Amino acid sequence: MATNKLTTADLSGVIATRRIPGITIWNRLEGRPRADKFERALRAEVRDALWMLTRQWQMGELEGDDAGSPVFAKVRVETTRLRKYQPANGPVEKFDETIPLEAHVERMPVSFNLAKQEMLLDIRLLAGRHWLKLIAALAPTSLSEFISQYSIHNPNPTDPNDASIVAHVEAWSNFAAAQQRMDGIKLYVHLKGGGRASDDIPALTGLETQADKIAERFVAWFEKLFYQPAPPDSNAWLPDRLEYQFATSTPHGQAEKVFAAEEYFHGHLDWYNFDVDPSRSVLGELPETQEPPVAATLTMLPTQVGFNGMPNSRWWAFEDGRTNFGDIKPDTTDLAKLLLIEFGLVFANDWFLIPFTAPAGSVAGIRGMAVTNVFGERFWIEAAGSGADDDWQRWAMFLLSTKGKGDEPADLSLMIPPVAQKVLEGPVLEEVMLGRDEVANMVWGIERIVLLPAGEPKRGSEAAQETSLFFERRLGTPPAPVPPAPGAKIRYKVMTTVPENYIPLVPVQVPNDNRETQLQRAAMLRLIDPANPAPIEPRTSLLRVGLDETVASPYFIHEEEVPRAGAQVSQRFQRTRWRDGRAWTWLGVRKQTGRGESSSGLAFDQLNELPEA
Repeated sequence: MATNKLTTADLSGVIATRRIPGITIWNRLEGRPRADKFERALRAEVRDALWMLTRQWQMGELEGDDAGSPVFAKVRVETTRLRKYQPANGPVEKFDETIPLEAHVERMPVSFNLAKQEMLLDIRLLAGRHWLKLIAALAPTSLSEFISQYSIHNPNPTDPNDASIVAHVEAWSNFAAAQQRMDGIKLYVHLKGGGRASDDIPALTGLETQADKIAERFVAWFEKLFYQPAPPDSNAWLPDRLEYQFATSTPHGQAEKVFAAEEYFHGHLDWYNFDVDPSRSVLGELPETQEPPVAATLTMLPTQVGFNGMPNSRWWAFEDGRTNFGDIKPDTTDLAKLLLIEFGLVFANDWFLIPFTAPAGSVAGIRGMAVTNVFGERFWIEAAGSGADDDWQRWAMFLLSTKGKGDEPADLSLMIPPVAQKVLEGPVLEEVMLGRDEVANMVWGIERIVLLPAGEPKRGSEAAQETSLFFERRLGTPPAPVPPAPGAKIRYKVMTTVPENYIPLVPVQVPNDNRETQLQRAAMLRLIDPANPAPIEPRTSLLRVGLDETVASPYFIHEEEVPRAGAQVSQRFQRTRWRDGRAWTWLGVRKQTGRGESSSGLAFDQLNELPEA
C-alpha cells in the first residue's frame, strides 16, 4: 500500500521526541466553517440577549434620551451688506466691493521723493517707456525733447547726497546705463502738480489739447498700476503701533453695527481680525439711506455632516483610511488633540448641515430655526453661543468677539469680508528687526534689508559697510588717533561703535504721564571725520517716518509693541486677481515675532590696556 508523504504516522510521538525537524508557522486563529453557506453567520444573531442587555446597562446605554434624527428644518436668515469703511488715518468712505479688502487696507504709498532719488529706477524707466510709446503717435519729434527734459538723475561721486547710489556698484552702474532714457516719474509728478505735458516741449506747440488727453491716460495708467492711498497719508497703517487699524460697518436697525480691526499685521485678513464695537452706533455720516436687510426662508431636509475617517454607525461598513484615529500618537500635553479625537469618535453623527450661500462682503444672521424630528416633534433651536460675551461656558465657532467690559450680549452674526483667496507676494524690499538690548538699555531698529535706488534689495549690513567706505574714500586719509600719554598703560574709551544699519530707539517719558515710557527714534553719529560728525539716518521707509517732511518730526513707537522676543517688520509688493478678472498690485507691510533679544556690542566707559612698547 502506498504511503502518503503528507501524512505522518504516530504524529504525537514524533512531536514529543522531535524525530523529524520542521518549521512551525502560526498564521492566525480563525473559525473553520462546516458548511458552504454563510447566510446565518452574516445575520450577527444574538445568542444571549440577557448578556447583551446587561452589558448595555453597565455601559450606561439604557439611559434613554431623545435620539430622534431631524428630518425637516425651517430657517430664517437675514443678510446685510458692508456699506462703510474708515482707515485709521482717513475719513469715512463708501465700502467698495470692487477692490479686495486686503489691498484697500494694506496699501502703502510708493515714495516719489525726487530729491533723494528714492523712487525705484525700474519703475521710473517703466513709466518713461510707456509715455514715449503714447506720445510717439502724436509727435515723434518730441521723444528726444522729453528724454532731455525728464532725464534720469546722473549721480555725482563726490556729492554726499548721492551716497545711496554711488556707494553701491550695482546701483551706480544701473543709473549710468540709463542715462539716455526718460524718467517717467518726473513727468508724473509734474502732471499731478498742475503742469501740462507740453510745458517746455517745443515739438508739442499747437498740440497742447491732444497732449493733455494723452497725459490723462498716462496718469490713469500709472495710478492703476499700483494701488496707493489718496492722499498718501490716509492709509490704515499706524507707524507707532506697527500695525493696521480700520473699521467697517453695516446697517443694523436704525443705527449701524461697527466692526473694528485694531491689530491687523500678519497679512491674512479674515473674520477673526474683527471685533464688534458696541460703543459706536454710527461709523460716520455718508449721503446715503439705510438699506433694510435681505431676508430668506430656507426649508429643506438636514444633511448629516461627514468627514474623512468618520466612524460609521452601520453594520459591515468600514471607514476610509484617510483619517486614521487609531494611528494618532498624541503627546501628554496634547490635550486639544485628545479632545478632538474624542469629539470625532463619540459625537461624529450628531451634526447636521443646512446649506446657505452668503455673498462676500456681507453679514449673515439667523433670526430663527425650527427643526422637526422623525417622531414628529418640533423644536425651536437657539444658538449655543448666546448669552453674555464673557461667559466662559459659551461655545461658538466663527463668531466675532465684542469689545467692552465683557457683559454685553454675544454677537451671533457671521461676517464674510470680501478678501482674496490667494495673494502673490514679491521679494522682501525692506526688513527691519526691532530687538531689545538690555546691556545698552535701548531698542535697536536693525535694517536687515534695504532697498537701493536702482530697485534692488540688499542686505543692510553690506549696504552699511559700503556706505561707510564711501565716506572714508571721500575724506581721503583719515585723521590719526591721538597718541597716548608717555608711559600710559591704559586708554579711556568713551563708547564703542555699531554698524550704520543699527538705528537706536531710546526710551523717553510719555508727555503728561509719570509712569509710562515710549521709544523714540534717535541717531548715531558718523565719526569718520571727527571735525564734522553727521547723524546716520535710516534708509528704510519703515524707520524714516517724519524725516522726509518739510519740517522733520520725531518718530515714536509704543514700548509694548516691541516685546522681549522683538518684532520683525517687512515690506513687499503683493498682487492678486479679483473676481472681475482685474489684477491688483499694492505695497504692504507685515509684522512677525522676532527671534529674541539682540546685542549691538555698544558699551560705554571702557578702559583698554595698551600694548607694551
